[in-house]
Amino acid sequence: MVWTPLHAKIHRTIRSRHLFKHNERLLIAVSGGQDSLCLIKLLLDLQSKWAWHLSIAHCDHRWRDDSQANADHVEKLARNWGVEFYLEIAKEPVNSEAAARNWRYQALNAIAQQYNYQYIITGHTASDRAETLLYNLMRGTGADGLQALTWQRPLSEKMTLVRPLLEITRQETGKFCQDFQLPIWEDSTNQDVKYARNRIRQELIPYLQANFNPKVESALAQTAELLQADVEYLEQAAQQLREEAMIGSRDFLKINRRVLQKAPLALQRRVMRQVLLEILPDAPNFEHIEKLTALMIAPNRSQTDPFPGGAIAQVQDDWIIIKCEV
Repeated sequence: MVWTPLHAKIHRTIRSRHLFKHNERLLIAVSGGQDSLCLIKLLLDLQSKWAWHLSIAHCDHRWRDDSQANADHVEKLARNWGVEFYLEIAKEPVNSEAAARNWRYQALNAIAQQYNYQYIITGHTASDRAETLLYNLMRGTGADGLQALTWQRPLSEKMTLVRPLLEITRQETGKFCQDFQLPIWEDSTNQDVKYARNRIRQELIPYLQANFNPKVESALAQTAELLQADVEYLEQAAQQLREEAMIGSRDFLKINRRVLQKAPLALQRRVMRQVLLEILPDAPNFEHIEKLTALMIAPNRSQTDPFPGGAIAQVQDDWIIIKCEV
C-alpha cells in the first residue's frame, strides 16, 4: 500500500475527532463519483490498522438513464475489492435534490439497521461544506444552517452518520483518484445548472476563487467548523435555560418570561426555536421564532395569531402559555 499525506490526514482525523473506533462495522455510501471513491479507497487502505468491517451501499434514484449502469459499476468495484455490496433502488424516480437526499438517508439507515452496522460513512468534503454554507446563507438562515454539514449526526437512536473528509477539498479527492487510477463514474446531473447547488459549484465558487480568494472553499469550510462549536455551546445553554423556564406538556406549555428575560436575546431565540421544533409540523422559520420571542416583553393578554398546525401563544402575567390543537 502506498501511504500518502491524505492517508495520514484521514488517519489522524478519525483518531483525534473520535469519529469511530477499532473493530467497528462501517457502511460506506458510494455513488461512484470521485469523493466516494476516494473515501472507500482511503478506508480500505486504513482497514488493517483499525480492523474495521467495511461494506459498500449504493442508492439508485432512477433519475438518470444510466443509473442502472452506474449501480453495476459500483457493484463491480465492490467485488474487485472483496467488499460486501448493498443496493437500494427507488420504487419511483426521485426528481428533486431534497427528496433524493431524504430518500437516500432513509435507505442507508434501513440497510445499516438490517445488517447491523453502527455507522454510515459519506464522502462529503470541505467543498460540500462551503457550498452548503453559501446555499443556506442565500436562502436566509442563522448559524445553525451555516454549519449544517457536521462531522457526525445521529440518523436514528442507534445509527450515526459520519463524514471523515470535511477537511479535504474536491480538488484533492480528484487528484487522489487520478494518482491511484480509480475509475470515476461521471454523473451528468452534476453539470446541470438548473440545480442550485450545481450553479454554486460551477459558477459562484469559481467566481469567488478568481476574484476574491483562491482558497475560498477552505476558508468557508473553516467558518462552518468554527460555527459548529458555537452552535453546540449555544444549544446546550438554551436547553438548560429552557428546563428552568418551561413546564407542561406538548399540548399545553408554560414559559416563564421572568426567567428568560434575564438571558441574552440569542438564548431567548434559541429557547423559542427549541419549543417550536417540538410543536410545529415543520421546522420554524425566522418569523415564527420572532413572533414568539416578542411575547417576552408584550403586555398582559397579548397573543399571537395561529402558528402552522393551529397552536396559539398568549401572555398571562409572568407566563407565555402555548396551547396546541389536539
